[in-house]
Amino acid sequence: MDEDETRGDAGLSRRRLLAGSGLALSALAAAAHGQDAEPAQADPAPPPEPAPVEPPLPQPDWQRVRAQWALDWSMVDMSAMLFAANPKPVREAIDRHRKGLDAAPVTYLEARNRPLQNSARRMAGGYFGVEAENVALCESTTSGVGLLYAGIGLRYGQEALTTVHDYYVTHEALRLSTARTGGGVRKISLFDQAATATVPEIVGRIAANIRPETRVLALTWVHSSTGLKMPIAEIAAALAPINAARAEPDRVLLCVDGVHGFGVENTTLPELGADFLVAGCHKWLFGPRGTGVVFGTPRGWSRVTPTVPSFLASNAYGAWIGGYDPGPTTAARMTPGGFKAFEHVWSLSEAFQFHAWIGKANVQARTRELAMRLKLGLSQIPGVRVVTPMDPRLSAGIVSFDVAGRSAEGAVQALRQQRVIASAAPYAVQHVRLTPSIRNTVEDVDYAINAVRTIASR
Repeated sequence: MDEDETRGDAGLSRRRLLAGSGLALSALAAAAHGQDAEPAQADPAPPPEPAPVEPPLPQPDWQRVRAQWALDWSMVDMSAMLFAANPKPVREAIDRHRKGLDAAPVTYLEARNRPLQNSARRMAGGYFGVEAENVALCESTTSGVGLLYAGIGLRYGQEALTTVHDYYVTHEALRLSTARTGGGVRKISLFDQAATATVPEIVGRIAANIRPETRVLALTWVHSSTGLKMPIAEIAAALAPINAARAEPDRVLLCVDGVHGFGVENTTLPELGADFLVAGCHKWLFGPRGTGVVFGTPRGWSRVTPTVPSFLASNAYGAWIGGYDPGPTTAARMTPGGFKAFEHVWSLSEAFQFHAWIGKANVQARTRELAMRLKLGLSQIPGVRVVTPMDPRLSAGIVSFDVAGRSAEGAVQALRQQRVIASAAPYAVQHVRLTPSIRNTVEDVDYAINAVRTIASR
C-alpha cells in the first residue's frame, strides 16, 4: 500500500482506559499526509499523541465493562446480534468528531478523513490478522456482500455455490449479480437439523457439491436463523486440494458473511482460510452504526472489480485526470467513496481498541459462557426446543429456540412483556433468538430463562 494510504494511527492506554467512571480511550492522532494542515483555530485542543495498545487484562471486570453502555437496564437486552448500542469510548469519539465537523466542516474533514479511515483499516487488520492494505471499509454487511459479489462477475458457465440456510442478503446479492453477468447460483442443504449437525457432515456435503464450474463458495459464518456456526477452517482445508488441481482463474473463492462471528470468535482470517470475510461493525463489535469491513486476500482482490468510485485510493483522482487505468483492484479501491457519516467511520478505531483491551480470548470465553448457560437452561424447560447446537465448535453467541404453542413473533412480544428483548429470525421458518454478549451478566441470563419458562407455561 502507498504510504499516503496508510499514514495515521490510533492507540490505547490502559491508564486512560480506566480513567474516570470507567473505560476511556485515547484520542486518535490526526496528522494528515499530503493534505494541508488544519488551521489552529479550528482545533484549539488537538488530541494527545497515541499510546501503544497494552495487553488485555487477564480477567476483565465485567461490571466495569457493562458500565460503559448507557442502556436502559430495566430491560434485559439480548439483541446485540441485531443492532448494538455503543460503549462509552465509541460514543465519545463520535461526539468529538461531530463537534469538530460542526465547528469547521471543511478543514476538519480535510485534515482527518484519509488518516482516520486508514487508522480504522489498520486497527481492523490488526484485530483480524490482515494487513491494512487488504482491508476495505463499507457501511454494513449488506453493502459489503453486495459489493463483493457484484465485483466477482460470474460469467455464463460459471456458478456460485451457496446453501439453503444462508440469509436473504447472500441469496439476493448473488441473484442480482448473476442476473447481470449470466452466471448461475446453486443452493444445497448441509444438514437435516442444526441442533444435531456435525462438522464432517457439513464439510462432506460441501466438498461433494463442488463442480468444475464452481467459482464461488458463498457461506455464512454463524447462521442468524439457527445460530449454527459453520466450520469455516475445516471447509477451507477441504477446498484446498480441489483448488490446488485448478488453474488460478478457475479456483473457488471462499467468501464468508462473517457478521455474527466477528466480534465474538478469537480467530483471524488466515486461521479461517477464507478469501473474503465481510462484517458489519455495529453488531457484536459494538462499533459505530453504519460501519463495516471487507477483509480479503491478495488472491481474492485480484479476482474482483470495484463497483463504486473510491476516494480513498491514492491514485483515484490521478488516474481519472490523467486518463489512465488505475491498476489492479486494491482494498482501498473497493472502499466506496462519497460523503458519509464521517464521525462514525472515524470512530471505528475506538471499537477495535475497546475489544483489544478486553481481549479477544476473554470476549469469546465470556460470550460462550453466557450462551451455554442460556442453552442449558432453556433445554430444561418443558415445551421449549433449542435449535442451536450445544457444541461450541458449532455455535457462537446466537441462541435460537422454539416455544410450543407460540409463533416466534408471538414469543418475542410475550418476552417484551417480561422485559426481555429478544428477536425473531426473518426466515421462512422462524425461531426466537436471544443473544447474550459481554454487556450481559449471569443474572441477565437467568432472568431470561425464567421469562421463557413463564411464557412457555401459559
